Amino acid sequence: MTAQIAHRIVPHDASSLTGAEEARLTWLIEAVQRNRFLPAPPAESVFVGDGDYRAIGAEFLGHFVRLGGLRPSDRVLDIGCGIGRMAVPLTQYLDSDAVYEGVDPVGEGIAWCAQTITPVYPNFRFCRLDVAHPLYNPGGPLAGEDVVLPFPDGSFDFAAMVSVATHLPLAEIAAYMREVARLLAPGGRLFLTAFIVTPGDHAREGARPRFQRGEAAGTWVADPEAPLGAIGFDAGLVEGAVEAAGLRIERVSLGHWRGTEAAHYQDVIVAKSREVAA
Repeated sequence: MTAQIAHRIVPHDASSLTGAEEARLTWLIEAVQRNRFLPAPPAESVFVGDGDYRAIGAEFLGHFVRLGGLRPSDRVLDIGCGIGRMAVPLTQYLDSDAVYEGVDPVGEGIAWCAQTITPVYPNFRFCRLDVAHPLYNPGGPLAGEDVVLPFPDGSFDFAAMVSVATHLPLAEIAAYMREVARLLAPGGRLFLTAFIVTPGDHAREGARPRFQRGEAAGTWVADPEAPLGAIGFDAGLVEGAVEAAGLRIERVSLGHWRGTEAAHYQDVIVAKSREVAA
């Protein structure tokens, strides 16, 4: 990891919230977890990873606000929205005149979100991005390196990519970063999760997944037979793709997948788009 990136690694609990803001956020997260009236898909339909659907969504609401600086008025782009795990808690946080757009290649997830969430929260919209992926959308006609998202320049204040870069090759991550840079308004923020493999991480006791070197330079894979099932990158590679797109990294918060203490599992990168020139 370069010194330029390393000095922006911050404690996982670093937050700029006031005491009152933190108390309100904690109350909201707990309320989301308890609210049995919030929509949730059947357990057998959840394809976005292990763990409790509602609890993980509520957890990430906290990360979005504390680490990513999400605000209730923000226009939000959720790349890889899956089956609404992040969208459901955001319905309780975002203002009614805020904007949420979710995109994903899995048609079943988009259909559930559009049929279940949008009728109650019309400012939450979902569309299928028919991009090819060997695990999630093998028949997709659009190559990941050619991705173009169907929104005008500067449409969003906050872009989330949770558990997306952990399933993509670096060239596709770079393509998404270019799109994020185009779509964020000046001062907009990116919240990206990834597996950033620093020296010794793969061999730590308790590391999950147990990574081994992948075929592509700088990559680490959990399963060589399905390398995009969980893929990590040498420190500096994902960060370099973010900054090459013109975004400025503000913080890197390391996760507990490597067997160390942290408030979140995957590593988190928060970056900001360029401000308007004075």
